[in-house]
Amino acid sequence: MPQPCDVSDYKRLAQKRVPRMFFDYADSGSWTESTYRRNESDFQQIQLRQRVAVDMTNRSTETTMIGQQVAMPVALAPTGLTGMQHPDGEILAAQAAEQFGVPFTLSTMSICSIEDVAAHTQKPFWFQLYVMRDRDFIGRLIDRAKAAGCSALMVTLDLQILGQRHKDLRNGLSAPPKMTLNSLLQLATRPRWCLKMLGTKRRGFGNIIGHVSGVSDLSSLGAWTAEQFDPHLSWSDLDWIRERWGGKLIIKGILDPEDAKLAAKSGADALIVSNHGGRQLDGAPSSIAMLPAILDAVGDDIEVHVDGGIRSGQDVLKAVCLGAKGTYIGRPFLYGLGAAGKAGVSDVLNIMHKELDTTMALCGERLLTNLGRHNLLDPTVFDRPDKP
Repeated sequence: MPQPCDVSDYKRLAQKRVPRMFFDYADSGSWTESTYRRNESDFQQIQLRQRVAVDMTNRSTETTMIGQQVAMPVALAPTGLTGMQHPDGEILAAQAAEQFGVPFTLSTMSICSIEDVAAHTQKPFWFQLYVMRDRDFIGRLIDRAKAAGCSALMVTLDLQILGQRHKDLRNGLSAPPKMTLNSLLQLATRPRWCLKMLGTKRRGFGNIIGHVSGVSDLSSLGAWTAEQFDPHLSWSDLDWIRERWGGKLIIKGILDPEDAKLAAKSGADALIVSNHGGRQLDGAPSSIAMLPAILDAVGDDIEVHVDGGIRSGQDVLKAVCLGAKGTYIGRPFLYGLGAAGKAGVSDVLNIMHKELDTTMALCGERLLTNLGRHNLLDPTVFDRPDKP
């Protein structure tokens, strides 16, 4: 394949190299996948103002996210099973993010453990927390993140119950994996992936196995996990999490202005406008479409970030123009990882940075911090009709 030029090139390459069950896990949405598709298509509705004959020298895409200096307003989102896209995937992605100068967020459901990632990186990373029924385990998980030097805790609120993803069911994805003819054929057609996976010891859920009583391997993990997502989760649970953590706190999964107001009152440092990449409530609006209403609801009371559907540096710029202080990419870095390991993640970041920098220049801006709705052809895009 020629040198990849954009994220879609890496998507096609990853699809050829990663077993279908794991590629589809990363690339799927729930039910009809309408929200997954809307996340991408709604960005295309946003048109940019082209400006000419302006000074484009000395440009900078640098900014801050929750007070941390970043090379561009992009963080690597928490993604489960990252280490199944490529062996040691979380470690490699964290290293690539660190070298580029953007945050990496480790998922609770990662293959590599918190301690593993900390041992192979030089700078603090962020940790994402699923609040499970076993509060003792969650407390210990928070303590482990603190001990590893994580600089922010991201609490995901939109996974109290798991949305059904048809591709996972059809592929027979489970923990432990079921060795069916279908799954064996998927692995047989990806011999390079299999050989590399045999070369690592990291093939389980490193943050859970060995850290929960009775969960010592993949065979005992499935039953425990099925019982752990907590439908009783409420805003009051954030109080003890914030107190035990004691550091920067980000709330993920906000898609409604009323929930955004509650997030702002919770004492968190930032919220992420997110529909879980279209993997939970199918039929929900896109994240970018809800961003203006949520910003109207919270004002300057809390820093607002967004994820979902971001596939280019232009999408990053559009989100910033609408008011987001930061964005997150999940699938794009997974495509790069699955296609070419650490080098693929680095290349995806470089591609998106070039797209962001070039687009910013053609919009007539030299500093990312100067971007705003004045750079959009229709500044009221996605505003509510009843907005005064």
